[in-house]
Amino acid sequence: MTKKRGLVRSSAKAIFAFFYGMPILWIVLTSFKKEADVFSTQSSLFFSPTLSTYRKLLTASLFESFRNSLIIATCATLLTLLVSIPAGYALARVSKKALAIGLTALIIFQMIPQTATIIPLFQIFNKLGMLDSLMSVILADAALLTPFAILLMRPFFRSIPVALVEASQIDGASIWQSFSRISLPLARNGIATTATLIWIISWGEFLYAVNLILSPGSYPMSAILAQQVGGFGIFWPGLMALSVLASLPVAVLFIFTYRLLREGLTLGAVK
Repeated sequence: MTKKRGLVRSSAKAIFAFFYGMPILWIVLTSFKKEADVFSTQSSLFFSPTLSTYRKLLTASLFESFRNSLIIATCATLLTLLVSIPAGYALARVSKKALAIGLTALIIFQMIPQTATIIPLFQIFNKLGMLDSLMSVILADAALLTPFAILLMRPFFRSIPVALVEASQIDGASIWQSFSRISLPLARNGIATTATLIWIISWGEFLYAVNLILSPGSYPMSAILAQQVGGFGIFWPGLMALSVLASLPVAVLFIFTYRLLREGLTLGAVK
């Protein structure tokens, strides 16, 4: 029975790896092809690879877009954590009535489509003189992702025994001291997990970047990808090469935080 389960599990992993790996393999291979080889059946797997597309892409403007994406993702993550960590802790400790109100509000905020917030945010940032700046995208991303981050953080704080917090307060610790010295260190895996997910989502966010940044020269990587799709067709090697370059930071981050994500999400799902 154990061998059969192991065989079924290995077969399932192989099937998932195939279906998820084939698109990635196709993207990588296409990025090294010439345009004439993209849809040629004879050049599907065997072709003369070229780095010409990557040479054309690796310019100062691309590094500027990479820098903009890095700034947006990092700042949006920090701002989101600044709000979601204390809010998640508060929701983990409030009464049932207040908890029901808070969770209902967060779920409603999560249900609002992103497209419905574009025009109001555009008008607000226009009045504040913040259009065509990275700060507008950072604030918009943080506002979009904060309810999601709060819902992620709450289970991690719920998993911390209340007795530990109460014991520290009996010993004379204030609410802030018990939060910063007891709860935060114990919830570090949850904070790191939430930060990783928020950073990945912010890195790939597209809608706010395109609508709030008016100068194409200030676009992040996600918006630069959209520029590859034109009315006169798509240059597939360039699109795929740019996709590979844009995915590298996410892939590196995922590789280094995979175990943390796996353990953190499992822990957060307990309560």
